[in-house]
Amino acid sequence: MATTDATGRGTRESPWKLKTPPGTSEYQMYRDETADPPALVCQVGSTQLRYHLRCIEDLHAMLKAHGDWTPLGAADEQKAAAEGTVEAWGRSADNPVGGWYGLRKGYRGRFGMYLPPLLEALGLAEVTHDPKNNRMRAL
Repeated sequence: MATTDATGRGTRESPWKLKTPPGTSEYQMYRDETADPPALVCQVGSTQLRYHLRCIEDLHAMLKAHGDWTPLGAADEQKAAAEGTVEAWGRSADNPVGGWYGLRKGYRGRFGMYLPPLLEALGLAEVTHDPKNNRMRAL
């Protein structure tokens, strides 16, 4: 079940309109290629999170290499991420950026909540949409 607005192009003027995996919250994302480093901007109500733009391709590559369902494990920056989850990988010193994909200190977490629906909308992954404990895998 794709969770994107077909009219969204991923720009500030026409952002992707998404829902969290459980379908309980709406948010928007767009590319900001003028930022240093280039960023993926996530607007959740009045809160703005920013991730390295390369996270889309990097997460897809990790999922393809993993080859199976991966738990999302979304967590705020201040909370530990469960091992083996998308969230833990998004913070790991072993990922391609060598740490956090999140760019705004204090708002670097929730990678496992906001990135999976975007990859699904882009046709790169499949995401489960249960009330809790969602997973994703590469397409």
